[in-house]
Amino acid sequence: MVLLGCSVRPGNSSLLLSSNPNFSYKVHSNSFVVSSVEIKIWNCLSCVRLNASVRQQRFVIQSVRRDRSSHLGLHGIYFRNSGKFSARVRRSVKSLVSFRERFPVIVLQFVVGVMLFMAVAVPVSKSPSWALTEENLLFLEAWRTIDRAYVDKTFNGQSWFRYRENALRNEPMNNREETYVAIRKMLGTLDDPFTRFLEPEKFKSLRSGTKGALTGVGLSIGYPTKNDSSPPGLVVISSAPGGPANRAGVLSGDIIMAIDSTSTETMDIYDAAERLQGTDGSAVELKISSGPTVRHLSLRREKVSLNPVKSRICETSGAGKDASRIGYIKLSSFNENASGAVREAIDDMRRNNVSAFVLDLRDNSGGLFPEGIKIAEIWLDKGVIVYICDSRGVRDIYDTDGSNAIAASEPLVVLVNKGTASASEILAGALKDNKRAVLLGEPTFGKGKIQSVFELSDGSGMAVTVARYETPAHTDINKVGIIPDYPLPASFPKDEDYLCGCLQDPISSCFLDRVGLFLR
Repeated sequence: MVLLGCSVRPGNSSLLLSSNPNFSYKVHSNSFVVSSVEIKIWNCLSCVRLNASVRQQRFVIQSVRRDRSSHLGLHGIYFRNSGKFSARVRRSVKSLVSFRERFPVIVLQFVVGVMLFMAVAVPVSKSPSWALTEENLLFLEAWRTIDRAYVDKTFNGQSWFRYRENALRNEPMNNREETYVAIRKMLGTLDDPFTRFLEPEKFKSLRSGTKGALTGVGLSIGYPTKNDSSPPGLVVISSAPGGPANRAGVLSGDIIMAIDSTSTETMDIYDAAERLQGTDGSAVELKISSGPTVRHLSLRREKVSLNPVKSRICETSGAGKDASRIGYIKLSSFNENASGAVREAIDDMRRNNVSAFVLDLRDNSGGLFPEGIKIAEIWLDKGVIVYICDSRGVRDIYDTDGSNAIAASEPLVVLVNKGTASASEILAGALKDNKRAVLLGEPTFGKGKIQSVFELSDGSGMAVTVARYETPAHTDINKVGIIPDYPLPASFPKDEDYLCGCLQDPISSCFLDRVGLFLR
């Protein structure tokens, strides 16, 4: 029961009583019975509280009168029953009078006002204003993933916490599709084309691309650089050797302008990848720009093997001791089989007495980051492989002590072109900066950011830019690429069946002798 003295007025002995904030009672100097309640007697001006636990205590408030030394005071309260309870109350009242004589009323009013504000405001602030639904929780799961993993901790110059609160209040999330829209909208504020939301089927499709095979036309695609003067669309990074697109003459640097009559100008790469894939034998129509030429192609989808490695042994020109064997390794992607396949190829060629290696990374658009690190470890006896950086600088270093190296001493040449991207650039940069290999070809694609894939609880997922990388020489290659040591002859073939001829025939237009190939 709470006694609120705010109703007391000079010459009026009535008080306002309440045991519940929703009810109040007026008492006019009458006796009443209280049963096991807490009595809180408040004076509005001095706000001193007297508490007592009472059981069947009968009392009468005898006198409430104006105290001449202040605005309104509690002069005395006399209880009919005697004993410890009454004595305790009398002592409390005497302390009240002494306390009020020492401190000005206005100070007490201020202090008590602050205390009352805190007593009311803190519980209110801690109380949730709404109950979170299952859709809200999925949105928060996506938000939390970006909060923890995204490379740019300024989140493109916005308050990430404020965005969360505003989205939960304002974005409709009444069903799963609306929640997906809210997540896409949230990721769109980052202005990062490589950070994307993937619905369950798209997420499954992305993961299948790292497993070893997929059904499509054999294209790796990406976003054109902003300074590219090519027509709008998606750029072909590479076409899988022997795949439908490769057989139709689609080359690195070509622009996909439309897929099945749908423009790719504003299409993201995951949507495009889903459209390019389909059932074995089904057709897909592509509008391709190759320089000034625009072609319309009808391609049949087929199962494209993603065996990442092809290898062969080439004999160089010369006779007797001047002749030597070179092991050629074509690495087309960094799927989960890549590092194991490279090791197997090296071991096989070593048994055939090769004395040098050519690692061909042309048109390799990348793949799994860890596989790129493992393959670098194969060739390096020691050194930094890559620096992982965020907005605050270097946050991690991948290096090797040589414990996983199996080919750290033989001469090595790496072939690159504008289709060499992502994990391929990490590998090429590590081998070049550690002076382990000579790079031949043309500047690489220039994708200097690293994405990780995160699965959400409903089977959907997100590809998130988690870092940018720098080569061991601290070169940021994003949108610039890695510059090779020397160019390749314009006629140097991509097909491994013809490459050996360039090492054997001195009169060939693409001829490179051993000295020219392994020049350090």
